[in-house]
Amino acid sequence: MDAAKYWVAVIGGGPAGLFAARAFSNNGARVTVLNRDIKPGGLAEYGIYPTKLKMKQGLRSQFQQILASPLIDYFGNVTVCGGGNIALEDILESGFQAALVTTGAQGTKWLRLPGENLPGVYHAKNLVFHYNSLPPFSGRKFLLGRRVAVVGAGNVMMDIAHYLVRDRKVDEVVAVVRRGPAEIKFTKKEMETIAANLDLSALEAEFGRVAPLMQAARQDPGLVQQAFTDALPKALPPVSQSRFRFEFLASPARVLGDWMNGVSGLKVEENILVAADGAVKARGAGTSRIIPADTVIFAIGDTVDRDFCIPVYNDAYQTVPEPRFPVGGLSFEAFNPDTNLPIERVFLAGWARQASTGLVGYARRDGEMAAEAVLQYLQTFPPGPGLDQAADRFEGRLLETHQRVVDKKHLEKLEQAEQKEAMLLGVEEFKFPTNDEMFTAMGF
Repeated sequence: MDAAKYWVAVIGGGPAGLFAARAFSNNGARVTVLNRDIKPGGLAEYGIYPTKLKMKQGLRSQFQQILASPLIDYFGNVTVCGGGNIALEDILESGFQAALVTTGAQGTKWLRLPGENLPGVYHAKNLVFHYNSLPPFSGRKFLLGRRVAVVGAGNVMMDIAHYLVRDRKVDEVVAVVRRGPAEIKFTKKEMETIAANLDLSALEAEFGRVAPLMQAARQDPGLVQQAFTDALPKALPPVSQSRFRFEFLASPARVLGDWMNGVSGLKVEENILVAADGAVKARGAGTSRIIPADTVIFAIGDTVDRDFCIPVYNDAYQTVPEPRFPVGGLSFEAFNPDTNLPIERVFLAGWARQASTGLVGYARRDGEMAAEAVLQYLQTFPPGPGLDQAADRFEGRLLETHQRVVDKKHLEKLEQAEQKEAMLLGVEEFKFPTNDEMFTAMGF
């Protein structure tokens, strides 16, 4: 291997981090990827619905090709900050010339409502991690009742509804949407997964209820309603009697229930639609109603990890307002709002830069653009001497201070073991549900 010109730490092994790592290595930089999970992939591995195997396998193949580069080192089961054995400052002091943070949106966003801490109230991301077999979420118990209210209007809400309707086969799933039917964010493809369980009479009644409010905001209820039923011709055949319906123009105000019996309902404030400045927004009407439910799941987006070593402002990490190394008009340089100064040598990409924006395609592009910004920065310095030796020393210290560090050879063993289990069980895919089982399969 030729001597590396630069040495970059990528913290986070999801799509943004891995595609950035490829961009770095293609430009002669050595890359050390530090990942909290054992497996690489992030939300591409643990956020895409399990039945989308073709998509997952295609992404895994790309990630394997990236990690095959001799310029890229991978170390999984390594937590940076947040209670881990290594801090961001430790990484920068080890000789890395820059660090790119691609940790994703690991925090959960809550509305801070009364009753959010009752039994039977969950964040969608935790449930997504559960059914995608991400430890430790894979082993957690979720008390899912027969009538579930899912707050949200995007593809994550649809994934949760998919799981509840087709896997858990609950009696009723109610999508609680703050805005109107015209402002939903999920795709027709996602609706096709559960369109066969859509309660058409309830949909008709709900559109009848909100139609005057939509018309007042110059929206066409008939045209919008058609977008909900367009998925019916290609809907998956139903596998349950679950009823799926919508409650529009409803802002959650309180989760009802008690600690003994759990959730009994969701109190919502009714909204109206207001057209202003070329956009339609929801405004409180001052009235409320109760949606009966014994489980409430919030699919309202995510936020960054507050335990990481970067200051958080307004639920996000900040980038430099006037970047020195912009790419595509965007800033990727980390910023400390407390000192009003850049965080030297630290850059942000993917959901760590802007949470809950798109999925794999966005993360890939953002990671590649961030790598371009970092490379601009690195080119302001001469190539550092002895970087490969520094990388070897860092690996040695990492192995001394961390138990069961997972490298690329371990990943190969894990993949082989899971493929063997899948063949024995006669299934398309198998995942070990716990870290200990994965460690055993890798020979620790």
